[in-house]
Order: sequence, then C-alpha cells, then structure tokens
Amino acid sequence: MGMREGTGVLVIGGGPAGLAAAIAARMKGFDVTVADGGKPPIDKACGEGLMPSTVAALRALGVAICPGDGQVFRGIRFLDDRTSVEASFSGASAFGVRRTVLHQKMVERAQECGITLEWNTPVAGLCRDGAILGATVVKARWIIGADGIHSRVRRWTGLDAKMRQEMRFAQRRHYRVKAWTNCMEIHWGQKAQAYVTPLRDNETCVALISRDPRMRLENAWRELPKLTGYLCHAEPCSAERGAVTVTRRLRQVYRGNIALTGDASGSVDAITGEGLCLSFHQAMALADSLEKGELESYQRAHRKLRRWPNIVGRLLLLLDQYPPLRKRALRGLSEDPELFAQLLAAHLGEASPRFLASASLRLGWQFLTA
Repeated sequence: MGMREGTGVLVIGGGPAGLAAAIAARMKGFDVTVADGGKPPIDKACGEGLMPSTVAALRALGVAICPGDGQVFRGIRFLDDRTSVEASFSGASAFGVRRTVLHQKMVERAQECGITLEWNTPVAGLCRDGAILGATVVKARWIIGADGIHSRVRRWTGLDAKMRQEMRFAQRRHYRVKAWTNCMEIHWGQKAQAYVTPLRDNETCVALISRDPRMRLENAWRELPKLTGYLCHAEPCSAERGAVTVTRRLRQVYRGNIALTGDASGSVDAITGEGLCLSFHQAMALADSLEKGELESYQRAHRKLRRWPNIVGRLLLLLDQYPPLRKRALRGLSEDPELFAQLLAAHLGEASPRFLASASLRLGWQFLTA
C-alpha cells in the first residue's frame, strides 16, 4: 500500500456538512483535503428551504446565496384540513434553493479557498496515521467524518455504540407550477407532512415525510386535499427521490483526533428544518476547536448547538404522532397569529429566553382554551 503526502485536516464526505467543515478549517489556516466517493453536484431528497439563520451561517462561511440562485419566501405556513396559520420572518430573507445549486456553490467556495477536493475517491478505512483512500494511505493530523446518517467513520471509531434513534421516511419531487404562496408551507395529514418550497423558474419542491416506508407522494394526496388542489394539474419535472430522516443522539462526537459533524454526528428530524443550519454551526465550532488543538470544546459546543433543535423536533414529532393534539394546537395558534410569529422567532434564534418563556406560557393558555 502506497503512502501520499499528508494533510492537516482530512474531511471524509463532500456534502454540504463536509464542505462547510472544510471551509471553516481552511479559514483557520489549515491545509484541508476532502474525499468523497461521489462527484458534484451531490443531490439529496430534502425540502430545499434555507431559513434566514441558514443563509446567515452560509454567509459566515463565505457562501453568498443570491436572489438569482432561488426563490425568496417570507415566512412559514402550517395547514391541515381545516386550519391555517402563518408567520413572517422578522428580518433577513429565506430562500428556496435546489440542493444541487447549493452544493455547487459550496464546491466553488471550497475551490476558491484552496481546498483539495478528491471526488470519486471512496475512503476504505482508517489507519494509525490517517485514512485509506483507494490503495493509498493519506496522513492527516485531524480527521473529520462528515459522511451522513449511515456514517462509516462513526462505525469505524465505535462512536455509534449506545446511540438512540427514531427513523422516518422522505420522498421528494419537483413540479412545474408557479408558486401559489410566498411562504414555505407545511401541510399536515393524518400520517404524513408535506413540505412545499417555492423555487426559481416556476418550480415547486414537494417533500413528503412519513413513518410509513411504503408511502409515496401519490398515496398522500387523499389526506392532503388543499395541496392536491394546487398540484392536480401540475407536471412533475423530476423523478421521485427517497431518503431517510433520523433523529439520532450520540453520547460522544469525537475520539482521539477524529471528530464527527453533520448527520454523522447525530441528526434531527427534517421536520425541524434545522439540519443544514446545525451542520454549518457545528463546522465553525469544530474549526475553533482544531485551532485550539483539542476536541473537548467541540463536544461541549456540539451538545449546546443541538439542544434547541432537539426540543423543537420532539414537540413537532409529538404533533405528528397525535393528530387531535395537533389540531388543537393549530386551532389555538390560528386564534393568536402573533404567538406563532414569536415561536418562529424563537426557533430561528431571534428571541431571548425570557421572551421564549412568555411565548410558551401563552401557547399553553391557547392550548387549554382552544
């Protein structure tokens, strides 16, 4: 087996989480190599909505999302068969952006930073000095596992021991139809949610999430009548693409000189809309730790970053699991739209703990009286 010249940081996985980690480390002055078995642009079945906090995190990494890259949307709307409630973002814009467009922009930023990108290069394993790329050992001072929810790096390092997880299933398709909304819409059915994101060029992304691995978009139309009305004559312009969304919590996200980030390090259900934003903030926290020469501070930061998305995820999955509870909650929020706006601001990190406590009390009262 051959030996190649080493690198300061080797990132295994070239999706958005891996590229963010690579860019953040490079911005700290490290020599960085990214290895991935695929090639860009890398796609994934997701809702394709970038919240204002996600856009801000990308900007901090030097990745600018421009109006021409996607479609601006102004807020969030929840709908079920009888109720609708919406709230606008208080400040910066959100964007509906094709995942392939986002990935390509991050690749370009990585190239601009001078990061070595090794595409079509699967990593076969880890060794004492680094990692095995094909038949070659690449030495690395630090190794970052950013290889997704089925992470081999996590398995190789034994960090998947005693992890807890809950799995759901996603399907995504694009439709050639002009957006009927300037919000991201979440349509709630008895057994699934559908995320509707307006994209550029009169495209709309629809992502369905369900606990049933057999459910497909056409199976869900009967329990999402409002969405069916908008899409009944729309032409599909992409194949249906499936994925798994997992709520997973790990006790430890590093071992020795190896750290996990993004979905490899534990994930939140896609219902929160926080997966990308969380991975970008993890990337910046990890780069800070690498600069200090230790990973324990990354462990602490990682735990803190996950706290609020975990809470939101548990609450929303509770509404998914108990439809009568969800109907009562949506009815209460529809009678107090300002409260929904406050909760959205809290979710995006735009509210203080005192503000959040006040909003939570109001939500409890609305729930009791709805």
